[in-house]
Amino acid sequence: MLEYLPILILFTIAIGFAVTNIGISAILGRRKSTPEKLMPYECGIDPVGSARERFSVKFYLIAMLFVIFDIEVVFLYPWAVAFKSLKLFGFIEMLIFIGILFVCYLYIWKRGGLEWD
Repeated sequence: MLEYLPILILFTIAIGFAVTNIGISAILGRRKSTPEKLMPYECGIDPVGSARERFSVKFYLIAMLFVIFDIEVVFLYPWAVAFKSLKLFGFIEMLIFIGILFVCYLYIWKRGGLEWD
């Protein structure tokens, strides 16, 4: 139990630092509300239309595909770290993994999953 004491101290310091900064900014910060400050900010452009506008399903499909492929690519990092110890077996396994990813990518591309209409 004693070996976890440094982690507990670190969490206590981090939470105390965050709470202190929020408290100081609430006490010392300016509170001058202007119409410009209360207006929604969209990349430096005045907002156009409603914020409740519906997005196309294609947007969500492409977003999910991006996340899925991004997560699968993360598996390349531990493989790269352990590449020398895995030798030829690890190399062949990663070629199979990348091949499966490539086939999935081609399937999605041929089905029109990456078309932005």
